[in-house]
Amino acid sequence: MSEKTPVDFWFDPLCPWAWMTSRWVLEVEKVRDIEVRWHVMSLAVLNEPRIEEMAPEYQDMMRTKAWAPVRVVVAAQQKHGDEVVGKLYTALGTHIHNLGEGPTLEAIAASLKDVGLPADLIDYADSDAYDTELRASHKEGIDKVGQEVGTPVIAVPGADGEQIAFFGPVVTPAPKGEEAAKLWDGTLMVASIPGFYEIKRTRTQGPIFD
Repeated sequence: MSEKTPVDFWFDPLCPWAWMTSRWVLEVEKVRDIEVRWHVMSLAVLNEPRIEEMAPEYQDMMRTKAWAPVRVVVAAQQKHGDEVVGKLYTALGTHIHNLGEGPTLEAIAASLKDVGLPADLIDYADSDAYDTELRASHKEGIDKVGQEVGTPVIAVPGADGEQIAFFGPVVTPAPKGEEAAKLWDGTLMVASIPGFYEIKRTRTQGPIFD
């Protein structure tokens, strides 16, 4: 049997575009021999140096609500292992985005229940107990792509076997089946070009949640 291709994926549950990309990469798992390894990054941490430049409502989001989901995910990972990260992310994304509940404590509590994790993990929503681990995970991802991007960050094999990381791909709705495979094949193709950095166009529509 061939060894599965590792794909490292950094996400913040708050980000709808990371949610779209994550649903795509799970589709790719069905049609290509890959294994996704989930990691937390944080929009709150990313935006700390420029938070004073943001609109007041976004400042409030970054200082308060943005911390709770990532802190709970990291706490769950530390206490119950890496294998719970992807499952909890799927539950959180479903509640926050698909069901439109937002990053509320109620949504986080429901997500923990959905995946059978202890309810008391919600206590870490406003605790800095695992912020060192959170910041280390964030740094690992962002160091691969630089400070000019956000979430998601995806790292895939490059031409020489070393991982190449990108922000994105940003896509909506999440492609399925052969369309998902085509986007994956294209991602590997551009990763194989050492000097490739960016393709971008203006977004004309928001995330489309299934």
